[in-house]
Amino acid sequence: MPDHPFVSIIIPCYNEEATIYKLLAALRSQTYPLNKLEVVISDGLSSDGTRAVIASFQKEHADLAVRVVDNQAKTIPAGVNQAIRESKGEIIIRLDAHSMPIPEYVERCVEAHQSDKGDNVGGVWEIHPGADTWIAESISFAAAHPLGVGDAMYRLNAKAGAVDTVPFGSFRRSLIEKIGGFDETLLSNEDYEFNTRVREAGGVVWLDPAIRSVYFSRSTLGKLAAQYWRYGFWKFKMLQRYPHTLRWRQALPPVFVLILLALIVLSLGLTIAQILLALQVFAYYFVLGAAGLRLALKKRKGFLIWGLPLAITTMHISWGAGFLWSGITSMFKNG
Repeated sequence: MPDHPFVSIIIPCYNEEATIYKLLAALRSQTYPLNKLEVVISDGLSSDGTRAVIASFQKEHADLAVRVVDNQAKTIPAGVNQAIRESKGEIIIRLDAHSMPIPEYVERCVEAHQSDKGDNVGGVWEIHPGADTWIAESISFAAAHPLGVGDAMYRLNAKAGAVDTVPFGSFRRSLIEKIGGFDETLLSNEDYEFNTRVREAGGVVWLDPAIRSVYFSRSTLGKLAAQYWRYGFWKFKMLQRYPHTLRWRQALPPVFVLILLALIVLSLGLTIAQILLALQVFAYYFVLGAAGLRLALKKRKGFLIWGLPLAITTMHISWGAGFLWSGITSMFKNG
């Protein structure tokens, strides 16, 4: 690489004791010159051992510049913006404390920007389980399955090209100066909203499958439900500003949950509703069960027969219910 611009890697973080060392070790193993890198962690006042793990890494590996700043707001977009303000790199790469980039990650991001591939450049996820349990492994497969994530290309087999959004993303500091930082009123979906502004300003969001990172999915159904409820809730808030960005994969879960709730209520008094409810549940689990069986045979993991349907059901219902609840509360608030 003829030129090595200074790169700032920004990481919003809260209670990531289990994964933060893996991320920092992966950053120290980058093929990009370490003297041209800095890591800025915006920590939401973690209450576990996250700070101690970071301090231990700093002591052991002084060759990688790692700084921690307090994120008093304790939200992801506020943490990202704070880390950007505290950083000094010409190119900014956002990462997640649940991620572990491949050694060439930074180098390939910089090469994409130097080749003018896009204004915000990102890659694809290789999703790993967040724990060594059958349900955590099932969740990791669901998080990369078309029935779970639709056409979200950064979680599936993707080709290089312009897309709606990318996970994390990398961009020149001048982009922030042009369109502004991340929207701190959105406690989730801030990435998608940011990329919407990139595209509406005439920019390009570019997905390069050579830019890869491991992402550790949630370890339990409870944590998965909370994650997808949050996604759905804040997706509605984002769509209030950009309704034209709604995609079919995002509309299906709330429609499914709405029909399911309506049929449950109507089935208390109508036989036809009982029949339709039974048909909906049967058809839904027939499709998920077939997908689970197929994946179980392919991966030779019997628990996926029920594990995949459980995880995908959790994702669909939590996302859809969060979306609907957001709409209902917004309606009453506006009313």
